Amino acid sequence: MRNNFLQYKPFFTFLSKFLLFYVFFTFMYKMYLNQYDVVNNEVDYFTEVVANQTKKLMSFFVDNTRSFPHDFEPSIKIFYKDKYVARVIEGCNAISVMILFAAFIFAFSTQWKKTGLYIVSGVILIHILNIIRIALLSFALYYYPEYEEILHGTIFPLFIYGVVFLLWILWVTKFSGYAKRNS
Repeated sequence: MRNNFLQYKPFFTFLSKFLLFYVFFTFMYKMYLNQYDVVNNEVDYFTEVVANQTKKLMSFFVDNTRSFPHDFEPSIKIFYKDKYVARVIEGCNAISVMILFAAFIFAFSTQWKKTGLYIVSGVILIHILNIIRIALLSFALYYYPEYEEILHGTIFPLFIYGVVFLLWILWVTKFSGYAKRNS
């Protein structure tokens, strides 16, 4: 039994670090969200920031882009050329993706400074790419509304999760020290 535990110790260490980080930060995020009254259509601050930055990015390239709080749900509506093209809800702010990303990096950590720097850099990159993703999705929905399901449900999530996966691979193979230590 002890031999089995020692054999699988790296896996159990990874799993326990991942779960501790993920559960703690997911709980903290849920506590943060509980401050907002969804019954009264309150949008959390991070979602507002994402919606406003998306509108600003779109406005940088084209005129006639606006955003407004939704009257009947906790979201921000994005308009392009006076057409309501998208809504930004809490799930669009990528915080859950950032927590998942950071939990994996933390679980493979060997040095605090390098790990912290990679997590912060990765979270900033995910945020920027998420803004670009929502802006591109908004433009795409204006021109191709018939493809909403595949654009919103498949292509654009694949983009953001693909980037996270590549960041994980890069961390494990180049920065974590784990690959060098176990080769």
